[in-house]
This record gives sequence, C-alpha cells and structure tokens, in this order.
Amino acid sequence: MRCMGYLLIAALLTGSAAAQEVYIDNVVVVLDASGSMKEYMRGTGTQKIDAAKEAIKEVLRNTPPKTQVGLLVFGRQRRWEYPLGPRDDRKLFAALDQVEAVGGTPLGEFMKTGTDRLLQARKEQFGYGSYRLLVVTDGEASDQELVNRYTPDIVSRGIVVDVIGVDMRQDHTLAQKVHSYRRANDPESLKQAIREVFAEVGSASDGMAGDSAFEELAGLPSEAASAIIASLVSTGNDPIGSRATAVVSEQRPVQHSGTTSPPPHRKSKKNNGVFVLVVGAMVAVQVLKRLFRKG
Repeated sequence: MRCMGYLLIAALLTGSAAAQEVYIDNVVVVLDASGSMKEYMRGTGTQKIDAAKEAIKEVLRNTPPKTQVGLLVFGRQRRWEYPLGPRDDRKLFAALDQVEAVGGTPLGEFMKTGTDRLLQARKEQFGYGSYRLLVVTDGEASDQELVNRYTPDIVSRGIVVDVIGVDMRQDHTLAQKVHSYRRANDPESLKQAIREVFAEVGSASDGMAGDSAFEELAGLPSEAASAIIASLVSTGNDPIGSRATAVVSEQRPVQHSGTTSPPPHRKSKKNNGVFVLVVGAMVAVQVLKRLFRKG
C-alpha cells in the first residue's frame, strides 16, 4: 500500500499522463447462480445462467484490459470465482465456465462481501480509481433483511451499484434503491445491459476522486501531497455495517432500461460528501502553497 502511495504521489506531481497510469477501474460482478437461474429465458432455449455467463464473456472481451474485475458467485459455490485484481481473461472465463446454477439467493451477504473488497481496493489505491458493484440476478434475496440493511450503507460509501434483473416477472425490489436498474428478458438484452454498465465504468461520477481532485497537488512537496491524499481517503472505507465517518460520492438518479413505460418519478438524493472532501482538500492545498511560497 505504501508503494502505491509513493507511485501515486510521484505521478500526480509529474503530470496528468503519468497519473492516468495509476488510475484503476474496479468492477465486482455479483452473479446469481441459484437454482432458478437454470430455468430457460422466456421464448428461448437458453438457460439464464448460460446467457449471463456468455454475456459477461462477450462484454469483457471488449473491455480495456486495465479494468480490474472480480467475480463473486452465490448459489452452491458461494465464493470468489475470480478475486478482484488484474485481469487474466483466460482464467476468468474458465472460472465462469465452472459456474452451475444450484442453491439459494443470499444476495445481501454477497453484496456486502463484494463491497467490502471494493472498499479495500479503494483504500489501497488511495481512492484514485472507480469502484462499481454489478449484481446480475433473477430473483429476490433469501436474506432480504440484510439487503435492506446493507444497501443504503453501500450507496452512501460512494460505491456505484448497478442491478440487472434477468427475465423477472416484475422489477427487483432494489430497482429504486441503487444507481441503475436494467431489465434483461432475453440473451441479447442481457448482453446489452452488461455492455451499458461497463461503458459507464470510469465515468466522472465513479470513485472517490479523479484527476480534477488532485490537480492542485502538483507543485507541492511530496510530504504535503501525501498528507492530503491520506486525508481524502482515511474515512468511508471500513467494512459495510461498521460506522462510516464520511460519504464519498454523489448518488445519481436511478436509471432504468428495458422497459416500455418509464418508472415512477423520484427525486435523486445528492450526498455532499465528495464536495466537502474535495473543497476541503483544495483549501488546504492553497494554504500550504502560500506557506511554502512565504518560506
């Protein structure tokens, strides 16, 4: 972690091109492999689980290799099939091929597991990246109480949550609680839904801080830059369910796709945590610059 910090500081102090090299996009895919995913998608001869596996593969083949991906599967496996980290698509696809649809739907438990790993990555990367949780499921959770308890905490930490409902009779209960919800009633719309999510990875609203949050660090001694970066990422990365002391990103309005009628209108809730953090950092930078000039 210390090495990553030094690398980030050096990159930020030497220019945005170098800084871009240490910026990391992170996506954890939480894949439902419960027994119902063995059912055929309506009007097709394709099982839901097979459609999901093929869609993930196809999208990743066209995703920049620097995007880090983790595959977390619940059902009988209930484990990390591919831990979040650097991509090796050969191993990742082989892990996908081994997934079978058998078991229950402990969605809340696995949303927490996936998010905790993203928070760990954000801490290790000093917040210089994007952090996203993609849930692909065809049904409601067997641990709904945990879903209700953890979802607001996950969203408040600045982790972007996308949910895809696979051939569901009605929208998932998470539809109005996360950043985006997409319906996928056939294999092609499932591919499109996953494609849309990955197309948004690394957008300005992802992550804790992008280039603009760190531009003002250029020109400062590395010790001062290090202290400010540490202050930006010292809160909000504790495991889900623990007491978080800062909100780190703005929640966007829920996006819906795959439906012919628009969802009921609801006001988006904006968290001001990232604004406070960035403005506070900028003020600190300006003060430090003046002090160093005077010295």
